[in-house]
Amino acid sequence: MSILELITLLIFMAAAFTLINITVLKLPSTIGLMLIALIMSISILILGYFVPSITEGAEHIIAEFDFEEVLMNVMLNFLLFAGALSTNLNKLIEERVPVIILATIGTLMSTFLVGFLVYNIFPLLGYEIDLIYCLLFGALISPTDPIAVLALTKQFGLSKKLEIKIAGESLFNDGVGVVIFLTILGIAKAQAGIHEPGGHGAGEITAASVAMLFSVEVFGGLLLGAVFGFCGFKLLNFIDNDHVELEVLVTLTLVMVGGRISEMIHVSAPLAMVVMGLFIGNQGRDEKLANATGEYVFKFWHLLDEALNAILFILIGLEMLVIAESFTVSNLAIGGIGIVIVLFARFIGVSIPITVMKRFREFEPKTIQILTWGGLRGGISVALALSLTDIAFPDEVKDTILFTTYCVVVFSILVQGMTIGSLLKK
Repeated sequence: MSILELITLLIFMAAAFTLINITVLKLPSTIGLMLIALIMSISILILGYFVPSITEGAEHIIAEFDFEEVLMNVMLNFLLFAGALSTNLNKLIEERVPVIILATIGTLMSTFLVGFLVYNIFPLLGYEIDLIYCLLFGALISPTDPIAVLALTKQFGLSKKLEIKIAGESLFNDGVGVVIFLTILGIAKAQAGIHEPGGHGAGEITAASVAMLFSVEVFGGLLLGAVFGFCGFKLLNFIDNDHVELEVLVTLTLVMVGGRISEMIHVSAPLAMVVMGLFIGNQGRDEKLANATGEYVFKFWHLLDEALNAILFILIGLEMLVIAESFTVSNLAIGGIGIVIVLFARFIGVSIPITVMKRFREFEPKTIQILTWGGLRGGISVALALSLTDIAFPDEVKDTILFTTYCVVVFSILVQGMTIGSLLKK
């Protein structure tokens, strides 16, 4: 299929599935769309037993669509910018300490805890995985998915302080998580003797180089986002709503050019997009500054955000076709244990920092429980796991990581996503 045909198919499915969800299921959009896509994937697999060409055709279409490339290098930038655009800047600044600590220390704690638990528990079921690969899994599964989290927080009557903690952490720990993943991936490649042009060769990874890579990715992304955001805001202020179509084009240009430059100079594009969106957004600003970015811009990005969200969660559901061969009893047991490990690590990564911070600032009741259960995983984790398929690591390692990741993501969105409302009410 051509690119145009693939896009046409995805938009048709997004419209059809959204209609079914609104009229029949009446679930939150992200949950409903993914559930429908999962049901369709299972139906295709069942029909494939009787008519193999159906399954082969569906798998071929999904294989043509490079999920990792499309999400990480295209959709993610737009979705993070749109999410940050509607975030209240003043409230985020007020809650900057817990947001930064949870997004950095919390994510690091979860990464290493998941890695060490997997390294020690999976062998009991016959899955021997080197520690570096276990840490790689911990890095890709630890950051919460801002796309899934933000879509749900908008639907519940949370206090503004709790809502901004959840939204802010998910926006920033995504960028931090991707940097941690890339850092550990570089170490894993060096240990495996994989050389890349312009990359680290085997044996060249040192503590200093790891710290430098991490610092450049994080602070470089923040700086680039601040520069682009400041310039973009000044330009929108100059246009002053006289040409709404130009304002939209300016914001599109900022995201697309900023993303490409981030990739070229090897800094974190997700962090750049978040900072850029915060600069240009009008939430939490005084009236004069808030009016610099016209209402038309926000309506456009809201529409784009909803459309891309729909397509993303449909794709996550359809990815089941890619890993269908891995559905065995032993793999399902591994997936179930992986879910428990990730939830436990999330609880520890949230509870320890918050318990320490409670000595200096006030937190809403049950914050730890809400952040633990509301820490949804989504497309970013799946995309990072899929990115390993092109690397010369052992196939059994890649298959185990991908399958476990998919189990955690599906459980996270369907089970945690569908029950978080009841938890909040309770």
